[in-house]
Amino acid sequence: MALCTVATCNLNQWALDFDGNLARTEESIRVAKEKGARFRAGPELELSGYGCEDHFLEVDTYVHCWESLGKILSGDATDGILCKIGMPVMHKTVRYNCSVYCLDRKILLLRPKMFLAQDGNYRESRYFAPWQKGAMLEECILPDEIRHLTGQNVCPFGYAALDCLDTCVGEEACEELWTPNSPHIMLALDGVEIIANGSGSHHQLRKLQTRLDLIISATTKSGGVYLYANQQGCDGSRLYFDGSALIAANGTLLSQGSQFSPNDVEVVCATVDLEEVRSYRGSVMSRSNQASSLKEALPRVKASIQLCHGSMELSVKPTAGCPVYVEPPMEEIAKGPAMWMWDYLRRSGARGFFVALSGGADSGSVVTIVGSMCQTLLKHVDSGDFRVREQIASVLKCKPEEIPKTHKELANEILHTTYMGTVNSSTSTRKLAKDIASEIGAYHLDATIDPIVKALETVFTALTGKSPKFGSKGGSPPEDLALQNIQARSRMVLAYMLASLLPWVRGKNGWLLVVATGNVDEGLRGYLTKYDCSSGDLNPIGSISKVDLKCFLYWAADNLGYPSLRQIVEAPPTAELRPIEDSASGLHTQTDEADMGMSYEELGVFGRLRKISRHGPVSMFRSLAHEWAHLGAAEVARKVKHFFRMYAINRHKMTTITPAYHAENYSPDDNRFDHRQFLYPFNFPRQFAQIDRLVGLIEAKEAAKKIRSLSQTNAN
Repeated sequence: MALCTVATCNLNQWALDFDGNLARTEESIRVAKEKGARFRAGPELELSGYGCEDHFLEVDTYVHCWESLGKILSGDATDGILCKIGMPVMHKTVRYNCSVYCLDRKILLLRPKMFLAQDGNYRESRYFAPWQKGAMLEECILPDEIRHLTGQNVCPFGYAALDCLDTCVGEEACEELWTPNSPHIMLALDGVEIIANGSGSHHQLRKLQTRLDLIISATTKSGGVYLYANQQGCDGSRLYFDGSALIAANGTLLSQGSQFSPNDVEVVCATVDLEEVRSYRGSVMSRSNQASSLKEALPRVKASIQLCHGSMELSVKPTAGCPVYVEPPMEEIAKGPAMWMWDYLRRSGARGFFVALSGGADSGSVVTIVGSMCQTLLKHVDSGDFRVREQIASVLKCKPEEIPKTHKELANEILHTTYMGTVNSSTSTRKLAKDIASEIGAYHLDATIDPIVKALETVFTALTGKSPKFGSKGGSPPEDLALQNIQARSRMVLAYMLASLLPWVRGKNGWLLVVATGNVDEGLRGYLTKYDCSSGDLNPIGSISKVDLKCFLYWAADNLGYPSLRQIVEAPPTAELRPIEDSASGLHTQTDEADMGMSYEELGVFGRLRKISRHGPVSMFRSLAHEWAHLGAAEVARKVKHFFRMYAINRHKMTTITPAYHAENYSPDDNRFDHRQFLYPFNFPRQFAQIDRLVGLIEAKEAAKKIRSLSQTNAN
């Protein structure tokens, strides 16, 4: 046997937090050594944080990363352990995203990333150049402080593998795993037995299974040991990096880290038998034939370390395989946005959250996520996690021993909600808001904002001499819409006032983050008022579909202990901004789907076709004309044109949308993910005309088919 213990990790890094990032990196190396590992892989850009964005264009970022690396090399962290550390490096005045391989206080190799992530949320080529010179090495001149520490003037830079005394180590970096011709193929064929992948990969609903499949498939096909490291947490933007560090060998998962956690450092280890890797690969003759036919070998860098344990270390045994675990989507919604919000809260310096709680599904989902956050944190505290206890104490400005004892008590300290009712609000939503706030434990207030709304109407009338009316009272559509928007915008103004002063009202210090409550489908359709409660400091559901949120509320009612959520999700979604027409029942006839002119299920279909399938109006119609054939071509055309018209008219709202947790790959977030114009020719003249021609052709074909069928019937 050739038993080798290796380590990878999840690190909760924060862009530009150089001291904190250094401390977490050093701790992960220390823990890896304590667990007997002789190779430690870290995540992508761990010393700087992945999300520095245009700060990667600043020289300071590179200087501070070299300072951090110098502190690692000046101590004993790398003594007796090969470490892969992620950081940006400038080589020959070109910026690269690199891994630095260190051993015994020396730098062995700077390995630049070859294929950059450049779609969706990623813009790596804005900051870095890819290494395009292939399998070759150059000399990189090291900074003065590193030369003084290591005695090295230069070190190798490029695409190469590291030859240890008893095995060979190589790398593919994050996006490289997802490319058709991934580096792990050549690495495995060229005899590399241990492959490390340092990633900065974000959470997206239902994405983890794909990532796991790629890694397991890579080692099934090519054999070998695969270490996956990732960042975990909110490092300063809309993304939550979802950890899930793992180690796999020969198609079997050996160890897997958490996907969502408040912990800043998690080290995942496994002991593998490299003789099994050699046997596995050697038994597949087609693989051996390909390996023997390689015309060019990777350059090698010598690493004077034996990664395998000695034959006399009888206490060391190989790690058994473990089952793959992927969180169900509803648990992803409960945990991912919750941990993103927790990182945001503790790093922002705020004391808690404020939510305008309407008694509807969206704001109900937001407070449920905060409730889930409180439950998760208290579970960690109850299990003896002193660091999470310290995190809570830091937010609440108290001693660790003084933190709340239950999740409801914690919610009462952190979560502040207010029902902002008007004369148009129903008694049922007022009660639902109160009930769910009580079940979670929130500090809840019940407000009537009619005086604010009436004051604005009075000012308008004094200014113009006109008094607007709702449509049901004989007013025009602009009057009706303006009167609805006054209510919505008044709520945002009051929300920020309460967020500033509620801690003071309660005799506490600090301020609250205002949490927005709009979902991805309403953002896509533009079914929201600009600067209403869709506005705030952050939004945990802004990239989650209404369909998923409804399922989540049912799940949370049963699994988180909030039974009122069932009543919330079963009530028809309504803005409650027009007068209640049925005063006897106190129920609203105004509903969201009627106002939008489409269902939330249809919105999800439109969103996926627009973004994921990259369909414009005509190609969307062509697709749906088959999928929704039962509706008839004319009705499908009407729906498609209505969606695109409403999307185009309201696209400007996405330019000011609240930063939202990224969860769906059809998010319309204009600022980072969905880069499109916001001033459209909203009647789409050529596109809609072509749809009309297609409808005519389809209907003519169907009419001819009916005539033929009728003729055959008469003939018989």
